[in-house]
Amino acid sequence: MALRQELHVLVVGGSDSSGGAGIARDIETLSAMGVRSCLAVTAVTVQTHDIVADILHLQPGLVADQMRAALQANKLAAVKIGMLATAEIVAAVAAVLRENPQVPAVLDPVLVSTSGRALLETDAIAAMKRDLMPFCRLVTPNLFELALLVGAEPAANESDAVRQGRKLLAVGAQALLIKGGHAAGPRSTDILLRLDQGPIRFDMPRLAVSIRGTGCMLASAIAAHLANARSLEDSVREGKLFAFKRLQKNAAGRN
Repeated sequence: MALRQELHVLVVGGSDSSGGAGIARDIETLSAMGVRSCLAVTAVTVQTHDIVADILHLQPGLVADQMRAALQANKLAAVKIGMLATAEIVAAVAAVLRENPQVPAVLDPVLVSTSGRALLETDAIAAMKRDLMPFCRLVTPNLFELALLVGAEPAANESDAVRQGRKLLAVGAQALLIKGGHAAGPRSTDILLRLDQGPIRFDMPRLAVSIRGTGCMLASAIAAHLANARSLEDSVREGKLFAFKRLQKNAAGRN
């Protein structure tokens, strides 16, 4: 079948019944970029754009089996990981990545919903840092997620953010994209950090619009470029440009 030969990105994450984030946003993004997606669902959520009412965690073995089935069925060129929910699911996902080191993975560390509900159990944070991050080509925390991952207050400035990011690199992360969307000022700057290189900054005007699922969108766009064998730096640059244009279009539609 021709479908088997087309590039696929495996999306690992939770559902969002409102369609605003999670795997719905991932599939939408990948489709817009001409890349097919396949799925490993980690959790089913009941949510609107304002609140997460309920969450059902799937069995870790079922999550791993979904991933392995996707790998068997398709020409898998990248993995995008979102909501993982529990330490057991983190371990299951890490095990499959360990079996397939040739496939680049992008981890968007979904810790808390926009409405404030925890989407990753507290004991899973240590497992994510220890067991999963070393097998991911890129981790994409925002400033609040970065602070939770290192056990600190949110960075007050870029220097603090870089210091916190280097702490994650020191415990095994291959590369970080620290997202500046929650910072202040007229420019939104994301910072790519790797152990062997200095920080690389990706700067865009800050738009006066906010939509849910922008983190999902950015990580999926980066994964799509990695699937097409682009370098990490180019994938981040092009992924950020894609997300910016989508936000810009959304802002224009509201005016």
